Amino acid sequence: MPLSAYIVPVLLLVASNVFMTLAWYGHLKFKTAPLVAVILVSWGIAFFEYCLQVPANRMGHAVYTAPQLKMIQEVITLLVFAAFSTLYLGESLRWNDWVAFALIGLAVFFSVHDWR
Repeated sequence: MPLSAYIVPVLLLVASNVFMTLAWYGHLKFKTAPLVAVILVSWGIAFFEYCLQVPANRMGHAVYTAPQLKMIQEVITLLVFAAFSTLYLGESLRWNDWVAFALIGLAVFFSVHDWR
């Protein structure tokens, strides 16, 4: 299997997570916006997330198991969220957040490592 079969799905997952994080948390800077408007805008942003996520999982399943894809997704989600939280929301992560992220990173390692 070419290396791109392993990398392209991960890159698509990263891109999809940028959209989803924006859809889920971007509105926190606009607390006075009407909730209905926020929901509709978030839904529109999430559409693009799905346009990347579905192909990523479909392609990725050729080289990763479904549990491996989910674990990879979780680490990407946390990394994207950490950057988003710091850069966009101005909220720094605490030491215990980093410890929790590291433990999830270990879970991914145990999931994707070839133990044969």
